[in-house]
Amino acid sequence: MLDKNINLEGKTVFITGVAGFIGSNLVLELLNSINDINIVGIDNMNDYYDVSLKEYRLQQINECLRKVTGTFVFIRDSIANKGIIDEIFNKYKPSVIVNLAAQAGVRYSITNPDAYIESNMIGFYNILEACRHSYDDGKEGVQHLVYASSSSVYGSNKKVPYSTEDKVDNPVSLYAATKKSNELMAHAYSKLYNIPSTGLRFFTVYGPAGRPDMAYFGFTNKLRNNETIQIFNYGNCRRDFTYIDDIVEGVKRVMQVAPVKINGEDGLPIPPYKVYNIGNSHPENLLEFVDILQQELISAGVLPKEYDFESHKELVAMQPGDVPVTYADTLPLEKDFGFKPDTSLREGLRNFARWYKEFYK
Repeated sequence: MLDKNINLEGKTVFITGVAGFIGSNLVLELLNSINDINIVGIDNMNDYYDVSLKEYRLQQINECLRKVTGTFVFIRDSIANKGIIDEIFNKYKPSVIVNLAAQAGVRYSITNPDAYIESNMIGFYNILEACRHSYDDGKEGVQHLVYASSSSVYGSNKKVPYSTEDKVDNPVSLYAATKKSNELMAHAYSKLYNIPSTGLRFFTVYGPAGRPDMAYFGFTNKLRNNETIQIFNYGNCRRDFTYIDDIVEGVKRVMQVAPVKINGEDGLPIPPYKVYNIGNSHPENLLEFVDILQQELISAGVLPKEYDFESHKELVAMQPGDVPVTYADTLPLEKDFGFKPDTSLREGLRNFARWYKEFYK
């Protein structure tokens, strides 16, 4: 295991996409587990999906603040606004950055590419530039940049499980291409400006208060409304579903271990740069996943016990931009951080179903 080289107590952390699924849960975990942490969060609160969910997540954070010693400042703006990013860095001088803000979704990127270039490319560039200039005039600057990548970067790779050592030059969506670009940009800035950075390739994150565009949430909405759900690739897809608490625990551990700055034989910095998979390392067949979801929705009272599930599902062909399987090799994560996501799909979907019942009454 790697030794921790960043103590988050009393530190200022800047988290982007803070009203998002992963961002809001990360804030809650940090506030509850790290004394005197100061979190600055930004989110543009766009309407890609129901804004009331984002407001609910922020409300959860505000309620948490009453019971902890840390602080939280929320800024409603976009990371594509270079002025606001520079202002945040100048005013708060964050030690650790966690960039989770991004336009998500594979299929949406096919019809709305502009949103991906603005947030995922220009926005991330603004973050990198702010990190670079945080060292101006001999200041200590940013100790660690952690940023979200995605399992989508593996594209049409045939080899499984996916390893961070694999070549990933065949994206099948613009979303995937922007995430791979983030990794390349981070590497260049790590090399040029000695910025310690770690990219995290997330695998199908799910759980309570998640994203409504994800299959488990969308299926639930449709089934509750007595609509038919479409199961792509005739149910032959396999996904490495990763529960939100496991993702957050992984991010928290990574935040505290920045890649070490060292120089090579030429006297120039060896890029302090790492990339890890965070996944459950146990891909589930989509039909089995839907069957478990149905059982847990009935158990939670979201669907009636006599619900005719078979008449509400339709097996259809693969969608453009999708891949048949995602499967994470998490051995490097286990080796370096002593951690492996292990929440079972049934437990995770049970928690989601109970939350859904409560949230939508």
